[in-house]
Amino acid sequence: MAPSTYDAHRKRQAAPAARTVRDAELKTLITEAYEANYRVYGARKIWRHLNRREVAVARCTVERLMRELGITGAVRGKKMITTVPDASAERAPDLVDRDFVAPPRTDAGSSTSPTPPRSPASST
Repeated sequence: MAPSTYDAHRKRQAAPAARTVRDAELKTLITEAYEANYRVYGARKIWRHLNRREVAVARCTVERLMRELGITGAVRGKKMITTVPDASAERAPDLVDRDFVAPPRTDAGSSTSPTPPRSPASST
């Protein structure tokens, strides 16, 4: 093994990398911002929050660290189910006598039906 390779390996084992140290600091700041804002802030809002507090960090770094922490922002548009029907309850009577059955189709898809006439434009 080359001496420079050995020295680099020993150096990495002696002290953590600068990125690891910075990530640990940023994770605490991200978690604080997330908790302070009712756990609804996503990566973009946390990134802007940190930059307002003069913490220079890239948005992709915030996204990566949030994935590592397992936190996500609130997602709009998901409807919450508030009522669960009781399967054992009796159904309301059908007072209109609705019939949701389609009438039988007599000629659709049968092999004995005549071929449709050609249009004049396609006969050329």
